[in-house]
Amino acid sequence: MKSAESGRKYELSLKARVPQLAGKGIAQEAPAERTLETVYYDTKDFRLSRAGITLRRSRDTGWCLRLPSDQELRFPLDEDPKVPDSIATLVRAYTLDRKLRPVAQVRTDRFTHRLADASGRTLATLEDDHVTGEFLGAQALRLDRWRELDVELADDSAPGLLDRLDRTLRKRGAENAWWPSKLQRLLGDETEKARGSDDVLHAYLSEQFDRLRRADVGFRVGADDSVHQLRVAARKLRSALQTFKSLVGKKKADSLAAELKWLGAELAPARDAEVSQARLEACLDEVPSELVFGPLRQYLTRDFAHTSQTELARATEALSSTRYLDLVGSIATLLATMRPAGKKALRKPLRKTARKLYRATAATEGLTGTELEKALHNVRKKAKRARYAADAVRPVFGKKLRTWRKHVKAVQQTLGKHQDTVVDRTTLRHFAIDGFGQHQNTFTFGLLYGRDEAAAKMLRDRFADEWRTLRKGVRPGWLKM
Repeated sequence: MKSAESGRKYELSLKARVPQLAGKGIAQEAPAERTLETVYYDTKDFRLSRAGITLRRSRDTGWCLRLPSDQELRFPLDEDPKVPDSIATLVRAYTLDRKLRPVAQVRTDRFTHRLADASGRTLATLEDDHVTGEFLGAQALRLDRWRELDVELADDSAPGLLDRLDRTLRKRGAENAWWPSKLQRLLGDETEKARGSDDVLHAYLSEQFDRLRRADVGFRVGADDSVHQLRVAARKLRSALQTFKSLVGKKKADSLAAELKWLGAELAPARDAEVSQARLEACLDEVPSELVFGPLRQYLTRDFAHTSQTELARATEALSSTRYLDLVGSIATLLATMRPAGKKALRKPLRKTARKLYRATAATEGLTGTELEKALHNVRKKAKRARYAADAVRPVFGKKLRTWRKHVKAVQQTLGKHQDTVVDRTTLRHFAIDGFGQHQNTFTFGLLYGRDEAAAKMLRDRFADEWRTLRKGVRPGWLKM
């Protein structure tokens, strides 16, 4: 089994000899030589590099897009050195359609040594790279030369071998590689990311913005759960802007929140279809086989497949629009111009959000049926906003706020499950009517409907208990109602 850490990178003086790793059952073969020439692409102001993204073109390997998650996407090479539209589209949320152009050219003379045991089995490889880089900036070309070592274990090698090779390399003068990539080593401060902010609100908004853009790329390459991640990031951004609008700027916050609401509405149906299908299939798994009548699973799959296809197309259209690109650009501009918010100023918006939660809960008293379901859904939304607000300011407040936030989260999650039963009962009723019209036996849909009704009652009881805990529980003195 391959270890979690399978390789390490080092720097070595250009004048040093090739490190010899042979000995104690390890043989080091003569190197296989290879020359690689790579051109790196970015915007004029290095938007990709600042976000931890690398785009390169090589005659040997074609186009390669390396994402912040270290995932690499490869594309075939053609004669046109211009970045293909298919690649440029993937990183629109970062480039905002700014032109991608060559920013650096790197030549690597690579000497690869195979490390083998006495039987000839490969244990690891040592790559000794002699690198010459040219920075293709606005001024004259800037030339740099350096040397890198890369040790990579074979899949079936013992994890301890990496530490053993590490000790030997350090004795031979190797040091930890300072830069994560050849491009960043060459460009240096040109691509340095903006330093973290001491302002917790700015840090929180920046984190959610990064998540939004990463999920954007994930959606475009078909990654699982990307719609969900997009929607959550958009919701957290919107919630924080609405809660702390007095600190961000009311006009800016309201405008961005309205656009994030639009984006959430475009993504919601696709995500809701995913959730409903997964939940109903799980519920169906719990029904005894003798109570399952008709091809229900095929029926669910067919219906949701059609819905998912339609809603994913809707989400794709939204993410391809100028409106979405303007939204992303506006968020980036806001983050670049925000003023720090003091700790004391963060209290009032959070207290206001908490009061809205308490008032929404009080409004559920005496309600029944559909009116109660709608009121509890409103409580859930208020609890979610309160939780997100607590998440944003948690780093500067103490244990009491963390405890209060934990109780709010419990309420929110219970009411989230309750809302799932409300949505699924509507879906089940639709399936039952549709199935009956097709002369199917819809008994099982009715059974699932009844189970959801019972689950909803249980969840309302749980919410009542959790709300009492929240009301009586620990919280900061300034947060008391």
